[in-house]
Amino acid sequence: MNLYDPWTMGRITLTNRVAMAPMTRNRADVNGVLPEYVADYYAQRAGAGLIITEGTQPSAGGKGYAGTPGMHTDEQQAAWKVVADRVHEKGGRIFCQLMHTGRIGHPSHLSEPWELVAPSAVTPDLTVWTADGNEVPALTPKALEIHEIEAIIQAYADAAQRAVDAGLDGVELHAANGYLGHQFLSHGTNVRDDKYGGTPENRARFVVEVLTAMAERIGGDRVGVRLSPGGSFNDMRGLDDDETYISLVSQLDGLGLAYLHVLRRRSTPLHQQLHKLWKTTFILNTGYLGSSEEKDLNDMVEAGECDLVSVGRLFISNPDLVNRWQNGLELAEWDESTFFGGNEKGLTDYPAAT
Repeated sequence: MNLYDPWTMGRITLTNRVAMAPMTRNRADVNGVLPEYVADYYAQRAGAGLIITEGTQPSAGGKGYAGTPGMHTDEQQAAWKVVADRVHEKGGRIFCQLMHTGRIGHPSHLSEPWELVAPSAVTPDLTVWTADGNEVPALTPKALEIHEIEAIIQAYADAAQRAVDAGLDGVELHAANGYLGHQFLSHGTNVRDDKYGGTPENRARFVVEVLTAMAERIGGDRVGVRLSPGGSFNDMRGLDDDETYISLVSQLDGLGLAYLHVLRRRSTPLHQQLHKLWKTTFILNTGYLGSSEEKDLNDMVEAGECDLVSVGRLFISNPDLVNRWQNGLELAEWDESTFFGGNEKGLTDYPAAT
């Protein structure tokens, strides 16, 4: 058992155990529609066992950044169909990551009647970018009312349906990195005293209900979830507790989800506890970049720490990363100035190894 062995995940078979991690690239137009060259970007990377796309808003109210794509209009769905078709033509598998940014954003990205919302009116201690490119202090979000939470859950289910209708293999709920799902899971950003807050079980409820709604709509084996317990990104440092994540994973037991995708903390064994609780595919992301990364990740798979590993930035400059690793080929360096926004430069112009 190693990185290059195939793996069956739900109803699909992956050619290897290396997943391309979701990475924001900010190439969509003002309507959240991807240009056709983004399909080339994903197709070039179809050698990954699984591609997980950039964060994609399930509704217009979930947008937190300029240039992020959506999955809530026919035009957006049509653009994603081109992506899915190109990836499948190359023999790849692809899940769409669905992401509502919650309190991380600015009202200038939102049209009426949408507002900046979160589980509770807790202001993040950071700066955000406006729609016209200015960096400003984050604002205080509006605490969601119950009927608004229910509408967001419905939007996720609708977006999941659009994703599979577009031909994508499934969806991943982004409940990590300080965005809306993570905000509900955290005792620091969720100070509610109703059924969505106050206890580990209640803090997990929103994520459980979103995943349940999507699983009921498209099948649990087409739905994954990404978590970052203990993560600090987006002003989340020190705002998590292990009990909420253990409760969450326990509550998901009967849904038959495709996978659990965890960003590993090095300081605690929580990811090992979650792995033991989880019955289907377990994906681990270490955030590690080093000269021995391929060997280290392969050792993790061989040791049974995870079923798949997810890798991010190396896929940007090495579209054929799995082939390069497997054959000991030199890796290309990336240009960080082209990570976010722009056009084909830094997206589709990295060549495969010769």
